[in-house]
Amino acid sequence: MVLLSDARKQLSRIIIVANKELVDFVRDWRTVLAMILVPLLIFPAIFIALPLFLQGEAAELSSYELTVEVQGELPNDLGSHLDGRNLIITQTELMVDGTLSEPGADAQRLNSDEVGEVIHAILRLREIDSNASQSWNYAILSDSTDELSLEAMTRTLDAVLTWEADVINATLAQNNLTRDEAFDPIHWDGDQDAADVASGGDLAAMGLAMFIPLVVAMWTATAAIQPSIDLTAGERERGTMEALLCTPAARSDLLFGKWLAVATVASVSVLGQMVGLLFAINFLTGGGLEAPSISTTGVLLLLLSVILFAIFVVAIELAVAVRAHSVREAGSILGPMVLIFIGPTLFAQFVNLQGIESWWFILPVFNITLAMREALMGIYDPVHIFMWVSTSLAYAIGAIFWASKQFNREDLVESLS
Repeated sequence: MVLLSDARKQLSRIIIVANKELVDFVRDWRTVLAMILVPLLIFPAIFIALPLFLQGEAAELSSYELTVEVQGELPNDLGSHLDGRNLIITQTELMVDGTLSEPGADAQRLNSDEVGEVIHAILRLREIDSNASQSWNYAILSDSTDELSLEAMTRTLDAVLTWEADVINATLAQNNLTRDEAFDPIHWDGDQDAADVASGGDLAAMGLAMFIPLVVAMWTATAAIQPSIDLTAGERERGTMEALLCTPAARSDLLFGKWLAVATVASVSVLGQMVGLLFAINFLTGGGLEAPSISTTGVLLLLLSVILFAIFVVAIELAVAVRAHSVREAGSILGPMVLIFIGPTLFAQFVNLQGIESWWFILPVFNITLAMREALMGIYDPVHIFMWVSTSLAYAIGAIFWASKQFNREDLVESLS
């Protein structure tokens, strides 16, 4: 009973410390913005706002009237395809004897107003003999570093390819062939998607398995940096660490309270980013995203892996931050350290889960990433689960022990000022 009472008192002190730190975080609106709103909005901003912006830019480019010079004879059917593309077509003789793609003197005429009118692209055409209804060589001269020239080339090329499709159809018609008979003699019968036995939920789970581990690793590592620095090196610089260590609470209680606060902030940030990611994906698919097929076991294993990873990452970053002599030093060390967590996570995305060697589930960071992937994919190998759970616990306990050792250093009570 005495041990139970002591444990309750210790837990109470840890929660009090964590609440105090969380209240300090919430009071700063910049922290709330950086840790909660930014993760929640970052993926919608990338996947929704950016495409809308690019569509606007494309619409602006399409409104420009551009000049294309056609060198050589312009077939009537190609001319009809060039119409309606907001192009001004001028015609001159083809003065090139060699390869049509060699710009020659025309390189100086592109995007230059020396000829009285700016030429954005030059289409060269030369008819050749073949068994097709028509056969031509062509080249389009343009400047890929100039947006208007590139746009003129794109419009012209689209017209040429449409014209080419018409020529192919005409040639096939002369030989009593359809396009499918000529280009698809061996073809799929029926709906190809129907032959895939995987459900939409299975495909959604597979897609998330490529995103979730990377997002969790990246945002857990980055979201924990600022709070870890603020609760350690920041307090030392402000001179409040000395007063905090003089309270009756044991240093271990203070450490666990700070860890709980940082882990809470990091978890909320990761959750916000996940919500933003799923919202953005659902928006882009027109609301037709099927819910991932993840069992209760998979969800529990996923949560366990995320918790163990958070314990590991937060403890390491707290230990590193508490050793720093200033906020600037802590930031310069923890910033590059993010690569230690993101690098293996990115690498592990390409590890084949079929027939995977068991030793992968022993390596730090790799084991958690692969555990998340298996949980999302519905793979429940008892050996793998035992290996990543036991090793992750060992790494987490080791990280906490190291952080506790740093927090018990005597020079921690010395003010940096």
